[in-house]
Amino acid sequence: MSDTDILLIEDEPNIAEAVRFILTRDGWRLDHWGEGGQALDHIARLRPRLVILDIMLPAQSGLEVLSGLRADPSLAATPVLILTARGTAGRSGIAPADADRIMSKPFDNDELRRTVVEMLGAPG
Repeated sequence: MSDTDILLIEDEPNIAEAVRFILTRDGWRLDHWGEGGQALDHIARLRPRLVILDIMLPAQSGLEVLSGLRADPSLAATPVLILTARGTAGRSGIAPADADRIMSKPFDNDELRRTVVEMLGAPG
């Protein structure tokens, strides 16, 4: 079992640092991967309780990562929170059944914290 609660897959350093700061301050154990390429390998290795996934990533899009995640029986049940600058679910091409939650960038820090707690319960 991994010590990772959350795997953040985000290529924008400022956003990744903000998410890391917000969530680790609350006690979550977070790892970060900066591109879509090999993201599924990291998910399979770390077995996080939650994946926070950007849509626009280098090497492989977040939608491709999400599709691969849902197609793998050993990973398909992993909860996914999408962070997207592409707008709402309908405009970003994400079907509601694909992701557990979708949050637009820029996001409210308290909303991010509440969403993670709603998805996972309290940290620790």
